[in-house]
Amino acid sequence: MPLFYSKPRAVLAERHGNMSLTPTSDFSFAANTNSVPIVATELPMVCKNYPILFTDGAQTQMVALLGLRASENVMVDDKGNWAPGTYVPAYIRRYPFIFFENEDKSQYTLCVDEDAKTVVEGTENPFFVDGEPSKMTQGALDFCRDYQAHYAATAEFLKAISEAGLLVENRADATLADGRKLSLSGFKVIDETKFNELDDETFLAWRKRGWLHLVYCHFISNGNWNALIERTAMKTAN
Repeated sequence: MPLFYSKPRAVLAERHGNMSLTPTSDFSFAANTNSVPIVATELPMVCKNYPILFTDGAQTQMVALLGLRASENVMVDDKGNWAPGTYVPAYIRRYPFIFFENEDKSQYTLCVDEDAKTVVEGTENPFFVDGEPSKMTQGALDFCRDYQAHYAATAEFLKAISEAGLLVENRADATLADGRKLSLSGFKVIDETKFNELDDETFLAWRKRGWLHLVYCHFISNGNWNALIERTAMKTAN
């Protein structure tokens, strides 16, 4: 199952005709993860608040780092509030909705996590009105459709930097104010030296695709490590 989702079901009038989505800004569902996937169009906002990293695995993913410990998101407090003045990644704002694709990837279906606390019975913010998708449901469909398109475009960028050999293993070590040491590994970053050694043809091609900007956003995001360490120290103290 995708991160956060435990019971996604297709949004259907016969299934969700009497269901409603409670308007809320409670992000407690994201409190126990230290990273979330991000798409390329988010990088200008993400790079202001979070380190941008790349996961290691069969399919490279780009993520925003939300905490230094495996099950801790330092951006969410005990009441489920997101840190004021900081960007909330689209993957999180999309919840509890998500697109699921069929086997041949020719069709996508809007689904909702029925286990989400915000999915309740009622008509306050209904999924359907007179059997037709409500404004809320249509908005969720549009959001998921846009996200899926951006995800596909992001995959092209990730494939390009992987094939160019720019991603290298990295490790982060931090010491909190009380002397405790933390270590984070299992992620990759773009090697700046290798990036600067790209041939002119590749560099110009990436400029036309808008990919250079994404690389620079990644480099800028490295300045957020200290803020993340400070937030971790504050959360530990509380």
